[in-house]
Amino acid sequence: MLRVRFAPSPTGYLHIGSARTFIFNWLYARRNHGTMVLRIDDTDVDRNTQASLDSIFDGLKWLNLDWDEQYAQSERGELHRKLAWAIFEKGLAYRDFVPAVAAEEKEHGAGAAWLFNPGMRDLSPEESQRRADSGEPFVLRFRVPRGGSHTVEFQDAVYGEQSKLADDIEDFALIRSNGVPMYHMASCADDVDLRISHIIRGQDHLTNTFKHVLIFEALGAKPPQFAHLPLLIAPDGSKLSKRRHGPVVSVLTYRDAGFLPQAYINFLCLLGWSPKDNREQLSRQELMDAFSFEGIHRHNAVVNFTDEDPIDPKAMWLNAELIRTLPVEEFAAKMLPFACAAGLPADPAKMLRIAPLLQERVKTLRDVVSMADFFFVDELPPYDPAELIPQKGDQALALTVLLLAREILADAAFSHAGLEAALRGGAERLKIKAGQMFQPIRVAVCGRKNAPPLFETLEVLGRETCLKRIQQAIQLLQ
Repeated sequence: MLRVRFAPSPTGYLHIGSARTFIFNWLYARRNHGTMVLRIDDTDVDRNTQASLDSIFDGLKWLNLDWDEQYAQSERGELHRKLAWAIFEKGLAYRDFVPAVAAEEKEHGAGAAWLFNPGMRDLSPEESQRRADSGEPFVLRFRVPRGGSHTVEFQDAVYGEQSKLADDIEDFALIRSNGVPMYHMASCADDVDLRISHIIRGQDHLTNTFKHVLIFEALGAKPPQFAHLPLLIAPDGSKLSKRRHGPVVSVLTYRDAGFLPQAYINFLCLLGWSPKDNREQLSRQELMDAFSFEGIHRHNAVVNFTDEDPIDPKAMWLNAELIRTLPVEEFAAKMLPFACAAGLPADPAKMLRIAPLLQERVKTLRDVVSMADFFFVDELPPYDPAELIPQKGDQALALTVLLLAREILADAAFSHAGLEAALRGGAERLKIKAGQMFQPIRVAVCGRKNAPPLFETLEVLGRETCLKRIQQAIQLLQ
């Protein structure tokens, strides 16, 4: 049976690249009626934090994509050690008693030319056992095949045939000197035990896969099918980094900005993958139906952002387009939490009346705070009285307009048709353009020039509020 896994480490918030990896795993599993496994790789106890773990689950919960099984790697250490020692018993691993192994491991990870310690690799089993029995600390290392032009090979579903000389692979550690299994050992042990059939992960793991193939073979297990994903990079070509780029790479940045999860999923899928027909707007079902390894690109994908704006414009466009397709009731319900979080006294009934005025204008759900706050407050925040002056007009004209508007709105029918007819009639009485009539009224009742359509806005605000705000504007001009 097809089984895939997503294995994040709780050492930081849910990374945009990690979220895409999760989504691609989910799509592949669901399309092929497979099993989606969530495995928290939490063996790095020095860097793990509860806040990071919470962020991962918060991000996944927001994406609203489920999983079938869940595991914590830290609870599986006994299995990892058992399988590591099974490799040792086959003669495919050895004890390395060289001092300062921790520092050495760090050096090897940085790409040093070191491959193995000959004295340790060739140590007799008797001597190795004697030194271990005496309490001497050691690292358990994999005995990588040497000589004979031995190669490690695997087929990658994205990058094709991969091959590397075993002589170019160091004798990597399986267990640290403190008895804690290394990442390579723990990951492969879990993949074998959980019967993972396909490993879909970032291209930065491609070089690790040669070591993993060796471990799978040493355990007598058939390696899974590998599919490595192109990296996500910044506009300057650098790899997206939590440390360097901060909240730009956090999934929760998009959630908190008011994105719809489906729009974000759609956006992430188009970073390094495309359907055969090059569609850009796809529902979850359409993504499931279209997803395949053949559509994954080999070149890295750029996430566009600036120091001033962490949101990719393509993501913003997709979100705005999806917002327009929502049933108005759903749109209103999704905006309500953002209004309440900003301290606006919003309620579902009023939000439902406002939603049609905003749906074609907002790009995110959070825009309700900046575009519709005046609907909910009793008193408008201070604004510049000059904003009341219409184009090609003066303060006297603005005052004249507002005095007439006060008279008209006191008696007009508060419906779109009634308000439009009455106010256009007022413009004709003053012999001015309709725009010159409407701007002072809009600023008076909204506190700004840019606002939803005027007649619908007046209707929602109601006669009493409109007259009160127009009177306050008149006082500002007198």
